[in-house]
Amino acid sequence: MNVTPLRISGRPVAVAAVLVGMVSLAIGAHAALNMRNLDADKAVAAASSVDLSKKGSRIALVIGNGHYPDANVPLAQPINDARELSAELRRDGFDVDVIEDASKDDMTRAVARLRTKIRPDSVVMLFFGGYGIQVGSESYMIPVDAAIWKEGDVRRNGVSIESVLDVMKEQGACAKLVVVDASRRNPYERRFRGFSHGLAPIAAPDNALILTSATPDKVADDGKGQHSVLVTELLTNIGARDSDKPTAAEAIFNKTRIAIAKASDGEQVPSVSSSLLEDVSFAATDKAGS
Repeated sequence: MNVTPLRISGRPVAVAAVLVGMVSLAIGAHAALNMRNLDADKAVAAASSVDLSKKGSRIALVIGNGHYPDANVPLAQPINDARELSAELRRDGFDVDVIEDASKDDMTRAVARLRTKIRPDSVVMLFFGGYGIQVGSESYMIPVDAAIWKEGDVRRNGVSIESVLDVMKEQGACAKLVVVDASRRNPYERRFRGFSHGLAPIAAPDNALILTSATPDKVADDGKGQHSVLVTELLTNIGARDSDKPTAAEAIFNKTRIAIAKASDGEQVPSVSSSLLEDVSFAATDKAGS
C-alpha cells in the first residue's frame, strides 16, 4: 500500500501563525483594557467612599439682615445675633457660612454653597434673623434689597424657608435644624390687600427640627437688648454643659420656648416643630441628652 506524504505549504502556516498572534494580542489588549476600567471603577468608588465617610459633618448657614431701606429704622439685633450664634456654632464644631445684610443674590449663592457641602450624614442648620413674610401658606426670608409692593413680589424677591429645607432633603442631610427669628411686624404689610402677620407654619420634612420666634400668624416685638430674646435664650441653652442640662437640640429648643413664654407671661410663645427620629446634639463631642 502506497501512502502519499502530506505536504503542507509554508505560506498557509505562516499566515495561520500571524492570525494566532493577532488574536492573542487582541485578547491581551482587551484584558488590559478591562483591568484599566476595573481600576478606574475602584478609584471612583474609593473617591466616593472618601466623600461619604466624612461622618458627623456639621454645617450651618447663618443670615442676619438688619438694614432694610423700607423700614423706618435698622434692625440692630439680627446682625448681632448672627455673629454671636456663628461663634457659638463654630465652638461646637460647625462649618459656618455667615452673611450680613444679604441681598437676594447673596442668599441664593449662600444656599448654593450650602448645597455643595451637604453629605448624607451631615447635620445642617439654617438661621435667619430679619423680616419674614408669609404668602400662600409659605414663609419667606426677605433680603435687604427686596422691592416689595404686593404679595407677588414676596415670592419673586424673597427666599422660601421651605426651599432651603428642600435643598437639605435633596442632598440627603441626616438632620435638618432651622431657627427663624423673623416674626416681626414687617414694613410692607400696609401695601398688601390683607395683613399677613407673622410666619406660616413651616412644614418639617423627615428628620427636621424647626424653631421660630413666635407661633404661626403671631408677631413678636423686639426687645431693647443687644440680642433678640430668642437668640439670648437659645445661646444660653446651647452653651450649657452641665450634666443636668441636656445638649440635645430638641431639648434645647423646647427649653428656649418655655423660658421665653414664661418671661413674657405668654405674650411671646416660640414654636417648635420636630420630625426627628433620633437625638441630635449641638456639640459634636457631647452625647445627646447627657
